[in-house]
Amino acid sequence: MNGRKRHIVVDTLGMILGVIVHAANCQDRDGARPLLATLKGRFGKLTVIFADGGYAGELIDWARSFGGWLIQIVKRKELHRFVVLPKRWIVERTFAWLGRWRRLSKDYEQSPRMSETVIRIAMIGIMLRRLAI
Repeated sequence: MNGRKRHIVVDTLGMILGVIVHAANCQDRDGARPLLATLKGRFGKLTVIFADGGYAGELIDWARSFGGWLIQIVKRKELHRFVVLPKRWIVERTFAWLGRWRRLSKDYEQSPRMSETVIRIAMIGIMLRRLAI
């Protein structure tokens, strides 16, 4: 596997609820299904999921029928200018936090499952640092 995609679901504070890593040749909406399947029954108050345009299409209907979730697509309003998008910045901030961990700064892991494990370990470290403050 030459490239990887990391999909995460975070809460409003940016803490990871679920993570999956797969080959880069897989579409975003196809990679999101196994991730959302891991969330079913674990977070009872989860009703709305904000996502970018790569997750549009059949995934919206599937998520509604499978887990009762409403997926709202956050779209860009201006193409050639930087604009902070509502709710989507939370996920980008979490990816930035994870990128500060050496093992996640590049794709060092050979196994996608090991990559998922390192992401979880990094998030544990982030949460522990917050508790210590």
